[in-house]
Amino acid sequence: MLYSPQPMHIPDGFLSTLVSVILWILSIVAVGYALRRVGQDLGERQVPLMGVLAAAIFAGQMLNFTVAGGTSGHLMGAAIATILLGPWAAILVMTTVVSIQALVFQDGGLLALGANIFNMGVIGVTVSYFTYTTLKKALGEQKWTLFVNGFVTAWLSIFIAALAVALQLAASGTSPANVSVPAMAGIHAIIGVGEGLITVGALAFLYAARRDLVETAQPAPAGKLVWAVGLGIALLLAVFSPLASAHPDGLEWVAEQKGFLDTAQGPLYEVIPDYVFPGITNEAFATIVAGIIGSLIVFGVALGVAYARRSQKSS
Repeated sequence: MLYSPQPMHIPDGFLSTLVSVILWILSIVAVGYALRRVGQDLGERQVPLMGVLAAAIFAGQMLNFTVAGGTSGHLMGAAIATILLGPWAAILVMTTVVSIQALVFQDGGLLALGANIFNMGVIGVTVSYFTYTTLKKALGEQKWTLFVNGFVTAWLSIFIAALAVALQLAASGTSPANVSVPAMAGIHAIIGVGEGLITVGALAFLYAARRDLVETAQPAPAGKLVWAVGLGIALLLAVFSPLASAHPDGLEWVAEQKGFLDTAQGPLYEVIPDYVFPGITNEAFATIVAGIIGSLIVFGVALGVAYARRSQKSS
């Protein structure tokens, strides 16, 4: 049986207005600084990778996978983005993905968008960067350490981001910390294993196909065909999106179990709600179309941001 991907991010209503505004401010500051730094740190050869990786993360996030207890998890992608691009470009990639999900697909609230950017784009990337660089120094640069580092980095990025959400729920008065923290920590410790395995798989594929992407700061030049193949893989992931698990994701599961799911507010408007393209009666095909459109939008926005920052540096 085919399903549409489940909404994955914090909806409006879960967080108080004060907490949401504070997280918006923090996110704006972090993204603004990342925009300044990425032009300095991002190599010309890495620019297309921002677009390809953003599209792949968007499509990969649509593929919820079932975990224990009747819930599901999904790729966050902060770890793989940080490993391949560094922290500043990774923040912009994650911000692009999360923003398009909220603005076009009504996944996550508009008031809560600052929180979703902060949790996945700022906390997820920050944890990934410091974990990966620390482990790299401690374990050295051998083939096996790349995959161990990748797994631990990905797992910890999910776990810490989930704890941040739990504390935000507590600060908002939605769910007490002694309830939200253990609930979010428990289920996302399991979801983090899936994130780790997906990240290791992606690193193994890149290690075999383009080792320079994971071993050097300046990868070798890649022709248009290489990047076209990368985008093609991202679009292929979108084609498989109807196979996503129908179970609620970790946050929705916790909200249902702990009794605050009904505080969620619906979207102010709808464009392509719930990753189902309107007007197409076949839900599986409507989901595929939505996934392809979303991947292309995210690809274009991330690539545009990357080229814009590089152009400003050149001028």
